Amino acid sequence: MEYSRESQDRIKKIQALKDANVIPYANRFANKQDISDIIETSKNDTQWGHLRDLDNLMDGWCIWEFKTAGRLTSYRSFWKLSFWKILDHTWEIQVCFVKDLVEFNTWRKVIWKTETIEIDKIERNPFKIIDKLVDTWDYVWIIWDLFLTKHWELTLFVKEFQILAKAVRPLPEKFHWVTDQETIYRQRYLDLITNQESYDRMLFRSKFIKSLRDFYLKNDFVEITTPILWTAASWAAAQPFITHHNDFWEDVYLRIAPEIGLKMATVGRFERVFEFGPNFRNEGSDPSHLQEFNVVEHYAAWWNFEDNIKFTEEMFDYIFDELKLDRKIPVKDKEWVEKIADFTTPFERIDYVQWVKKASWIDVLAYTNWDEKKLIADIKSKWIDFEGMDKMAVPTLIDYLYKKVLRPSIVGPAFVYNYPKTMQPLARASDADENIVEQFQLVINGWEVNKAYSELVDPKIQVENFDAQSWAIELWDEEATQWDDDFILAMEYWMPCQSGFGMWFDRIISLLTGQENLRDVVLFPLMKSEKKEEKKKSKTNLAVAIINKNTCTEKWQEFNTVAHLTAAYWAREWQKLFEVNSVKAKTWEEISMNTTNAIMIKETESREDLIKLIKIAKENNLWVSEFTREMLETSDDKKVEKNTSEKDFSEIEYMWVLVHWEKKFIEKLTKEFSLYK
Repeated sequence: MEYSRESQDRIKKIQALKDANVIPYANRFANKQDISDIIETSKNDTQWGHLRDLDNLMDGWCIWEFKTAGRLTSYRSFWKLSFWKILDHTWEIQVCFVKDLVEFNTWRKVIWKTETIEIDKIERNPFKIIDKLVDTWDYVWIIWDLFLTKHWELTLFVKEFQILAKAVRPLPEKFHWVTDQETIYRQRYLDLITNQESYDRMLFRSKFIKSLRDFYLKNDFVEITTPILWTAASWAAAQPFITHHNDFWEDVYLRIAPEIGLKMATVGRFERVFEFGPNFRNEGSDPSHLQEFNVVEHYAAWWNFEDNIKFTEEMFDYIFDELKLDRKIPVKDKEWVEKIADFTTPFERIDYVQWVKKASWIDVLAYTNWDEKKLIADIKSKWIDFEGMDKMAVPTLIDYLYKKVLRPSIVGPAFVYNYPKTMQPLARASDADENIVEQFQLVINGWEVNKAYSELVDPKIQVENFDAQSWAIELWDEEATQWDDDFILAMEYWMPCQSGFGMWFDRIISLLTGQENLRDVVLFPLMKSEKKEEKKKSKTNLAVAIINKNTCTEKWQEFNTVAHLTAAYWAREWQKLFEVNSVKAKTWEEISMNTTNAIMIKETESREDLIKLIKIAKENNLWVSEFTREMLETSDDKKVEKNTSEKDFSEIEYMWVLVHWEKKFIEKLTKEFSLYK
């Protein structure tokens, strides 16, 4: 890390304090009073007329003894007087240090008013310590009473102080006027220090979530937690994030929604459940979309979507009353025209099928899951276009059509309902019209804030819907819903009729606080990592397979293990193996060349060296594949498991081990092994 000259000076001060047996980073501070409470306590009908004046306090007379802590934000010195501002999470107040009257607490002892302590080979009294060794943005605690300056500014006279944490870096100059949003998102803590509006917005988010949770609890819901990692991505039309589970040796998905877990809980007797938590969708980013976003989702047995519409209106009434919010919220559309979203209930209702037809002249009910070519042609014939449509199945095409022609025009809040059945494989079809599902979304200023439906609980129909989605996946629709056997199994044990609801509270908080970008209401939004230009180049990874010559006594055994490890490596890295450049022969024939992965075969005669390699690789979270004699002797996994379980680890014969990671690291890790001959 690079340090400015000022930071280097601060580092020297920290070391000087430590050398003088002063603790510059305290382990606790007890009985802190919030600055806002101190200010409030000081008020009375005579507008602070009861406060002591400065002369009284200098003589040692006080009315109250306040004790608080915070960050020093500004500094003015007048020879024997030193004025600072101190900021905590509630407010800011001026504090005053007076020469020969202030004491310094080192944490180990108190340095009295006129006493000195040697710091950096200089004898310093407490006033000189605050003047020379304390900097803006340091945390300190202070104690004593209030007075009013001649300019009628409420000020805390300091009798004793202690350094709680020394700041190494000063805040950027004039950070309050920084307009670089990326800097603010990356270093939100700086934004919160100097921008009260940002701090209040994050505080509002916390209060909103609390009121939402209180509403659920008042309505007899039980809060539960469901997994982030699942073996299928079958909860919504979205592309999932995929990660690899090393212990299970299979790819798993970061959840698109907590839906499956919550609905399976209703099978287990929980009639009303809800959960707060993050969802992950591997899609593009824009002001209204983040790949990681926060939701609340609930399921209520015995309800249908009409019950959930009523519940949603009651929810907003409760939140607006609790937080004392104006029902009419100004919003800006994509052309920056200000409009009013009126949260007075009941909300407007919009029929999805009828309004899309009115906006595009396309009847979305006329298309089945196998009509994607016809639907694409019809969309294009209306001069409507959106990216990637040629690789979308019918449900995704309909969704994108709606987002193109209808959703942006909705100010709301409005319930959009009557969705085509083909779009929602987890929703219940209407008894009145089997082509429609009982679903609604609350839309505000073109943003979908929540989604809810009467849930499908018939396992047979659910299987048929999953089959239809499997066809969409075969058509390379990356947002199609995947099959989930565990969910079907739970449904077959009888799932009660119910209605589910999910709300993206990042979005609703953005709307209520007048923000056009979701990142402005997320404390630490994910940002692309800052790397030096040379680090942006693709790294070459290396896989090294090491054969144990003592166990592979015959050539066929060596070839067999090579085949197995190559297959394992291919299974792990196959996508990257297609990330290639090409070279050309003299006669211009192209030859594909892999540039991000390489494989090398080495050998050893020591089992101990292999075990040591495996241990180091696993401790560093490298990719490791192991091959033992038990695996060589049979292709039956159950026999491998049985034969291995009957032996001590010391009896296991390793045939090969393969480790894979960045080239420089693997080369260093395997340098003691010689090349295979």
